[in-house]
Amino acid sequence: MAERRKPVQAQPLRAVRVPRAPYASDPARSRGRLHDEPESRSRTPFERDRDRIVHASAFRRLKGKTQVFVAHEGDHYRTRLTHSLEVAQIARAVARQMGLDDDLAECLGIAHDLGHPPFGHTGEDVLDACMEPYGGFDHNAQTLRVLTKLERKYPTFDGLNLTWETLEGAVKHNGPLIRFGATLQDLPVAIQEYVSVHDLELDTWPGLEAQVAAHADDIAYNNHDIDDGLRAGLFTLAELRAEVPMVAGVLSTVERDHQALDQFRVVAELIRRLIGVWIDDLVKESGARLADADPGCVEDVRHAGKPLIAFSDEMNEHQAVLRRFLMARMYRHWKVNRSRSHAKRILRQLFDLFLAEPELLPPDWQEGGDGVGGLRTARRVCDYIAGMTDDFAIDEHRRLFNLAR
Repeated sequence: MAERRKPVQAQPLRAVRVPRAPYASDPARSRGRLHDEPESRSRTPFERDRDRIVHASAFRRLKGKTQVFVAHEGDHYRTRLTHSLEVAQIARAVARQMGLDDDLAECLGIAHDLGHPPFGHTGEDVLDACMEPYGGFDHNAQTLRVLTKLERKYPTFDGLNLTWETLEGAVKHNGPLIRFGATLQDLPVAIQEYVSVHDLELDTWPGLEAQVAAHADDIAYNNHDIDDGLRAGLFTLAELRAEVPMVAGVLSTVERDHQALDQFRVVAELIRRLIGVWIDDLVKESGARLADADPGCVEDVRHAGKPLIAFSDEMNEHQAVLRRFLMARMYRHWKVNRSRSHAKRILRQLFDLFLAEPELLPPDWQEGGDGVGGLRTARRVCDYIAGMTDDFAIDEHRRLFNLAR
């Protein structure tokens, strides 16, 4: 009887991990935390930062905050939470390809939207207008406020006590804040106050991981807004093909490789390939910039005088065409305009009522805050509203303005 042989197990292919680049952020050389703490025995400082953000209540609330649609309009559209996870995944993948610290890049992807209020950019515009007499509202400054003050989970300090590199990346991921004639006094008050005790060097570029996270944000929302817009019926695949040449080119490869697919699978494959095209362009262009600048360490990156992570000029042109299409067909669609109009009234009325009658705030929000007098009350009201989910804001408005229910 022939001996029965065990089937040979195929060995899985593993991606080659690129060695750490000399210009990457090194957790072993972190500038540390504002409040001294013992280091973790099992996690790097950047891993620890990521984990603290994931466990923060502000991060959990992102599941109920949206970017374009209101949360109750459907379960399949992106929320700030799913968007943040997608940004973190893209940032980690790019950072790993480039020999950067992928934990820090992932951490910044997860953290970048923590300061957004309900109802997306509409909510930010309303709160900025409401807070105009008190220094305005900016979601990046609010993110810093969440990370350093509003999260209260630890016995000896407010905030999450994150590393200098994470806070720098959260505030400066789009570049230096003090440039082109701007001064510290031109920045949001929350940033001015924090850097007075913890200097984040606002006149320099951030580390490469922060620059990667910023571009991962662009990749995620550009491509996933296509998906959400198609799903919502705000535009058609034919319209997208006709007006956005880059999408048309990638769509033709999908149709060439896969015959007779249903539209759901076509769109899924289109988005998958588009993300790959964007990532490949980012890695290639950034690699060329880094080769030209030849930074020897992360400090050389900060003082390079220009971004070293970037899309190519061709990709920037494609991005501009896509954004014009999405602005006309999606962000200014009449259905979206109706939701935006409703959101404006909800947040404006809530702010005005709480400012006039702060005793209506929940007990935990009736004390504390920054500043004095009216400024103190306004900031407390703003923090309370900025932390709301879409549905909570709608329900709170109903409780206060529709007593018949």
